Amino acid sequence: MPSAHNAVNDPGTPARPAGLRKIVAASLIGTTIEWYDYFLYGSAAALVFGRVFFPESDPLTGTLLSFLTYAIGFAARPIGAVVFGHFGDRMGRKKLLVISLLMMGLSTALIGCVPGYDTIGVAAPLLLTTLRLIQGFALGGEWGGAVLLVSEHGEAHRRGFWASWPQAGAPAGNLVAVGVLSLMTTVLSDDAFNAWGWRVPFLLSAVLVMIGLWIRLSVDESPLFKEALAKAEQRKAERRSEHLPFVAVLRHHWRDVLVAMGARMAENISYYVITAFVLTYCVEHLKIDKQTSLNAVLIGSAVQFCLIPLFGALSDRLGRRPVYLVGAAGVGLWSWAFFALLDTRSFPALVLAVTVGLVFHSAMYAPQAAFFSELFATRMRYTGASIGAQLSSVAAGAPAPLIATALLSSSGGSTSISVYVGLAALITVVAVVASRETRGRDLAAIEPDDSPAGPATERRTAASA
Repeated sequence: MPSAHNAVNDPGTPARPAGLRKIVAASLIGTTIEWYDYFLYGSAAALVFGRVFFPESDPLTGTLLSFLTYAIGFAARPIGAVVFGHFGDRMGRKKLLVISLLMMGLSTALIGCVPGYDTIGVAAPLLLTTLRLIQGFALGGEWGGAVLLVSEHGEAHRRGFWASWPQAGAPAGNLVAVGVLSLMTTVLSDDAFNAWGWRVPFLLSAVLVMIGLWIRLSVDESPLFKEALAKAEQRKAERRSEHLPFVAVLRHHWRDVLVAMGARMAENISYYVITAFVLTYCVEHLKIDKQTSLNAVLIGSAVQFCLIPLFGALSDRLGRRPVYLVGAAGVGLWSWAFFALLDTRSFPALVLAVTVGLVFHSAMYAPQAAFFSELFATRMRYTGASIGAQLSSVAAGAPAPLIATALLSSSGGSTSISVYVGLAALITVVAVVASRETRGRDLAAIEPDDSPAGPATERRTAASA
């Protein structure tokens, strides 16, 4: 039996609670900053980009064009997933997370420097779109690395709880982004906000990135990755060929990629409808002031931040699938009440609509990190989890505000949008029902079959038998 000292240094041993908390904190702060950058764009697209970069269009058309640049960023996310996943599975999780944070922060700060259409004409939206693509590329590599760094350090029986903390970075980032925008709209007039006030939150990203880098550079690499890398070096020394991570994922884990894609449909679409499109619906369609709309999202995001770890812990007790299914079915049904509450133009009703919607979203988003991590073998986990998550974002999250705005423009009402969210929920329910329960899997014991298209299997060991 190894001594306590040796166990700590064993690359296959999970981090002790104190070390794990440090890793969780680093992942949470890093993901909060990256999601702050990403969601800031979505909120600004709903509130101000139409006027600044597409001033010759009517307000709703300008918003549609703004959401189009917003959606284009999603196209780069699968590319980021492949590139970051490849190097993350070969070089380690930590190095790639530092690079993704730098790329995201610098591109966001530069968005705050882009002149408006009135100053440089069509070059303005082109520059905006280019920087949005860089944001998407960076985020495509961020998510997988952040959740894996925690998942691969933690213990199997509490993986859902610990891995949910990087997920909490999404509502935390949205909370900070919307909070800063809300502050700017409070202290500035509409003219001042549209002229320069919206730029301040983007420029603030440069400061946040420095904080995030300092924290991220202080954590250790994943112990499971170190162990897998040592095995890969041994295979290389024995001149045994090893597939590229992307090829290995397509060969051994294609079913798991499809499960991840389907599982994200309701989660992704509902989130961007609830947090991004809701601003357009309230401000442009219902003529509710910006401040009231932002405050509703602010309150809902604060509640969600608190709920995600709770749902993560619940998935450790009940399993990933039951918790996920409650969230998917709930958000599909809630979409009908969601718009009915918004249409009352009452602030308490707005808060209720957004908050309950995000409660159901949390039930999907919280167990997602552990769920996806438990689907893939270590040497292809970064690539597999990232590809599964980001491919669906192109079909789900990218066009969600755009489709919702187009449906509103064509029908003048919300019924078709509720149908849209409901269909996404149905796809997710089918995908999760078709998947296998992964709670408690030994991540080190997941190995792919030798068959060309075989799914990943779990090696039966004395410890897991």
